[in-house]
Amino acid sequence: MSKRVLTTESGAPVADNQNSATAGVGGPILLQDQHLLEKLARFNRERIPERVVHARGSGAYGYFEVTDDVTGFTHADFLSELGKRTEVFLRFSTVADNLGGADAVRDPRGFALKFYTEEGNYDLVGNNTPVFFIKDPIKFPDFIHSQKRDPFTGKQEADNVWDFWAHAPEATHQITWLMGDRGIPASYRHMNGYGSHTYQWTNAKGEAFFVKYHFKTNQGIRSLSADQGAELAGKDPNSHQTDLLQAIERGVNPSWTLHVQIMPAADAAEYRFNPFDLTKVWPHKDYPLQRVGRLVLDRNPDNVFAEVEQAAFSPNNFVPGIGPSPDKMLQGRLFAYADAHRYRLGVNHTQLAVNAPKAAKADNYGRDGLMASNAYGRDRKNYEPNSYDGPAETGQALSAPLAVNGFTGTHEAPAHTKDDDFFQAGELYRLMSEDEKSRLVANIAGGLSQVSRDDVIEKNLAHFHAADADYGKRVEEAVRALRED
Repeated sequence: MSKRVLTTESGAPVADNQNSATAGVGGPILLQDQHLLEKLARFNRERIPERVVHARGSGAYGYFEVTDDVTGFTHADFLSELGKRTEVFLRFSTVADNLGGADAVRDPRGFALKFYTEEGNYDLVGNNTPVFFIKDPIKFPDFIHSQKRDPFTGKQEADNVWDFWAHAPEATHQITWLMGDRGIPASYRHMNGYGSHTYQWTNAKGEAFFVKYHFKTNQGIRSLSADQGAELAGKDPNSHQTDLLQAIERGVNPSWTLHVQIMPAADAAEYRFNPFDLTKVWPHKDYPLQRVGRLVLDRNPDNVFAEVEQAAFSPNNFVPGIGPSPDKMLQGRLFAYADAHRYRLGVNHTQLAVNAPKAAKADNYGRDGLMASNAYGRDRKNYEPNSYDGPAETGQALSAPLAVNGFTGTHEAPAHTKDDDFFQAGELYRLMSEDEKSRLVANIAGGLSQVSRDDVIEKNLAHFHAADADYGKRVEEAVRALRED
C-alpha cells in the first residue's frame, strides 16, 4: 500500500519536511524555501479572535426528536410530526473567562443549539439559567466589561463586579441563581438549558403565541460546591470538555427533554410580570411546562477548532413558524451575534461546514467577500428581481407581525403589576432549603466582602434586603463577619 504524499498548499509534493533549505551545509536559510515560509506563515495565522464572551466552549452533534404534538402552536416543519428527527449541533460554554479558562468555575453556561432543519438552520441561543443580569442590551458592553479582566490589574476585580451590580438592581434575581447551588455545574451533561428569552410561535392559522424553552437534563442535576469547583479547576481545567468527550465516546449519550411554556399573545399585555423581561420568569403555575421532544448528543466533532471554535450561532436565524418577541435583550442579540461572527470569521462564515444548512440549501444573492466559496457566475445573476430564474421571495412571513404603538425614543420597559427588581429573587430564595440558603449567603459574602468601598457594599446589601428581609440580614451579617476577620 503506497504512502500518502505530503504536499504544499498548492498541491506540490514536499521532498523534505525535516530540513530547511540553506546556502550550503550550515549556511543561512534561503528565502526561496517556499515550504518553510508557507508553514511558518500559516502557523502565525492559526488563531482567530476569540469570542469576547462565551470564549471557552465544548460541543457535540446529535438529533432532536419530536415526542409530542405542538402543531396547534407552531407550523415549524421540524416540529410537525411525532417521531421526526432533526440533526443538531450544541455548543456549551462559560461566559466571562478567556479561551484558556477553566470549566469548573462559578459562571453562567451558554447553551447554543443549531437545528439543521429542512427549512433552513434554526439557532436557539440560551444559557443554563432562565434569567439574566440585565434587561436592556445597551447595558451589555458595560456589564461584560465589569466582569472581565480589569485593564490595569489584568484580572477580575470584586470592586468592578459588585459595583456594576450595585447600579443594576434588576441583576438580583440572576445573582441569586448564580451564587446558589447550581452556579457551578458538575458537568455540561448535568445541567438544564433554557432559551431564556421569550420567542414567538405562529400556527398554520396565523395565531401567535409567546414561548419559553426549557431543556431538562435526563442525567439529573449535579453541581459542585465552591471548594469542589476550585479543586477540580486546579486539577483539570478541561474537566467539562473531558467529561462530554469521553461520555459520548463510551456511548453514554447525554440527553435532555424539551418543554415549553406557551402564552397566548393576547395574555402578554395584562400579565403581572413583563413577559419580555429577561430578568423575570413565568411561574409554572401560570403557564405549565408542555413536553415537545428529546435532544440527544451522540457524536463528537472531529476537529474542535473547525467545528466548535468556528461554530456561529445567531438568534436571528429563524424558520417559518418561529420568530422574535419584543424582548429587548433578544432584539439586541439579533444584531450583535451575527455581527460578532462576521468580525471573527468573515462574511462567509455561513459557508463553513458546521454553519452551513444540511437539510436545506442556501440560495441567495450574497456574493464574494473574504474566503467566498460559492462559485456563482456565467448566467447566475447577482441581483433580484431578475429574468433568469433566480431565487425569488415567497411573500410569506416566518412569524406573525408584532403590534407597535406610541412614539420613538428611549423608553423604560412598560411596568406590569408585579414588575419590581426584587420580588422574583425573593421568591427564589424562599424556595431554598436552609442548607441551600446558607451556601448562597456564604458564596455572596465571599465576593462582596472583598469590595473596597463601603457604599458599594451597602447598595448591594439593600438589594438583598429588598428581595427578602431574612436574605438581606444574613448576607449583611456574613459580610460583616468576613470584613472583621
